[in-house]
Amino acid sequence: MAALRLGDLDDLASVSAWNSLEHYLGIVLRQSLSAAVDRLQRQAAALQAQWSAARNPNDFHQVQQQLLEFRRRYLQTETLLDFYADAINTRTNPTTAALLRACDALARRSMSELLDKLGLTTPPVLTYIDKGLGASILKAGLRLWDGRTESLVAAIKIVRHNLYRPTALIHEAGHQVAHAIGWSEELAAVLDRELARISPQVARMWASWASEITADAYAFVHTGYASVAGLHDVVAGGPTVAFRYIPGDPHPISYLRVLLGVEMCRQCFGQGTWDDLAQVWSQSHDLELARSGVRELLQQSLPLLPLVADLSLMRPMRSFRGDPLVALIDPRRVNPDALAKLEQQGGAALYTSHHWVWTELIRLLALTGYRAATQPNRALEVLQQQKDWMLRLGATLQAI
Repeated sequence: MAALRLGDLDDLASVSAWNSLEHYLGIVLRQSLSAAVDRLQRQAAALQAQWSAARNPNDFHQVQQQLLEFRRRYLQTETLLDFYADAINTRTNPTTAALLRACDALARRSMSELLDKLGLTTPPVLTYIDKGLGASILKAGLRLWDGRTESLVAAIKIVRHNLYRPTALIHEAGHQVAHAIGWSEELAAVLDRELARISPQVARMWASWASEITADAYAFVHTGYASVAGLHDVVAGGPTVAFRYIPGDPHPISYLRVLLGVEMCRQCFGQGTWDDLAQVWSQSHDLELARSGVRELLQQSLPLLPLVADLSLMRPMRSFRGDPLVALIDPRRVNPDALAKLEQQGGAALYTSHHWVWTELIRLLALTGYRAATQPNRALEVLQQQKDWMLRLGATLQAI
């Protein structure tokens, strides 16, 4: 009976939440979840038949073992369904639903701009709101909790405080792209090889961070300084947070991670407001406050930041069919001068015209993120502008 009750997907999420999904995304999710439930129900039917056919103690013992396996599979399937139900139900409010449809489009557009050039398919995206400081992703192509169902959508968590400045979405989309093409593994090997000439220990450390470095580089080429400023705001928790080093954690030490983002700006844009960020960041985080051992790693790593940025952005990669990242996604399109030119060309219509919003949604994110970071006295106005164009985009997507 329990397995049968899982079959009605409309019991998982409200009708308004289901209807808030972009049409194709809704179809893919329903098909995937229905297939998971169908497999569970077939297992239940087979178990029922096995029970009915049991005639001796050995038969009943086998049924008992199969029942334990079915119980485990039921709980795994229930976990799978509950995850997507919770994600979909964050769209019950019409305003939030429209904003999340815009987030879906932002993440998917960023992926398609790169994957299309490699002849690869971009998966549907389901964004949802949850608590915390940082975003996360359940990547498409992974096996889900039941061990059988493959995730057909990239499910990206966005936190409420970043909903109107969602550059973290692009970082998470970068994880999906890296997974699809093997980019993180390739960069890890490159970092290990190139930095080992200086220090094998430091090389291993940086190589272990490759998955986050690729996602940071991906967010940078799409949204420029906005991604660096957004990252800074997430990890700016004082020296304890900035200097925290946990071996095995794929995230770089925050102190280095922010400065690596600044170095990417310098290599692609030259001098700019990011230099001020680096100065304040360094002055606010005296290396003497880092614990012994970590301090030495930081001191060894600082001179390597230009090389790490170059390897991440400029090094030709097999993952990119022999091109560097910047040849596929040109960061010059989101340098401050290019963004100022975009704003001049679009004028007032840039944030209200469906043509401009649909064509330039990634660069609009880069522009509003840059303005919010560099014009703090106008931050509320800028973020309201971001919210307004995201709502327009989300309303349009509901009709598709």
